[in-house]
Amino acid sequence: MVVLGGGVGKKIAVGVCVMEKKVKCGSEVFSAPMGQILERLQAFGEFEIVIFGDKVILEDPVESWPICDCLIAFYSSGYPLDKAEAYAALRKPFLVNELDQQHLLHDRRKVYECLERYCIPVPRYALVNREVPCQELDYFVEEEDFVEVHGNRFWKPFVEKPVDGDDHSIMIYYPSSAGGGMKELFRKVGNRSSEFHPEVRRVRREGSYIYEEFMPTGGTDVKVYTVGPEYAHAEARKSPVVDGVVMRNPDGKEVRYPVLLTPTEKQMARDVCLAFRQAVCGFDLLRCEGRSYVCDVNGWSFVKNSHKCC
Repeated sequence: MVVLGGGVGKKIAVGVCVMEKKVKCGSEVFSAPMGQILERLQAFGEFEIVIFGDKVILEDPVESWPICDCLIAFYSSGYPLDKAEAYAALRKPFLVNELDQQHLLHDRRKVYECLERYCIPVPRYALVNREVPCQELDYFVEEEDFVEVHGNRFWKPFVEKPVDGDDHSIMIYYPSSAGGGMKELFRKVGNRSSEFHPEVRRVRREGSYIYEEFMPTGGTDVKVYTVGPEYAHAEARKSPVVDGVVMRNPDGKEVRYPVLLTPTEKQMARDVCLAFRQAVCGFDLLRCEGRSYVCDVNGWSFVKNSHKCC
């Protein structure tokens, strides 16, 4: 446990209960984004920052965790979300991002259900649920240029997403008229974010998937970040669908540029923030033919490479 900003007088204790890999950068105590957040909180002179650390989070019972007034806690791989929930129930701190709703973010089916419940536009989609790998389903049909799920037909190109929100292997299948093949999207590896596989024509059958209509966006992805329901920042980047090559600046950072949200998109950002009860929340926006759709919700996210002096 690390305490920052302690001193004379009663201060508001802000607990940072996240895995160290999400807030550290190499040998640095904090990554640049988290460092900026905590520095600005301390600059007010009213906050004491309490860093829980991996040992406390993973090994210590919640009864011995530091007591705080406010808790920053968000899931990442290996994070004991149920344990954090038990701590919150015991100490009842103010939660920046609600913990129970974070379970939804790991299942794309539940994410889309929540978005639809709040009337937030999503791409046209259908679910294929398998209990065992390669299970044959009477409601699922695959032909050369389309799949059909419960009678809903998706012509190529279409998108295939694992229902597991932590699985980032997303496929786009192309029609025979365009030469066929499949493009796999994945988290950046070096300067690559996708690979084209011309020999792959058939969809996966190893698990459960979401099939959705491919939406042409002009080669641009929009990332939106909320800080409470009244503020949202948006950035655009080159879509991995284009050619899979990551555009980087001279410092080696991915090129992104701020974009203005429309009034409708601002309302969507507010609705996403409230629907998932995540004050700090990143999500992906698709702009297609004059309309916007939410295609993924990530929960707590840091804005990449953006610096403000005040």
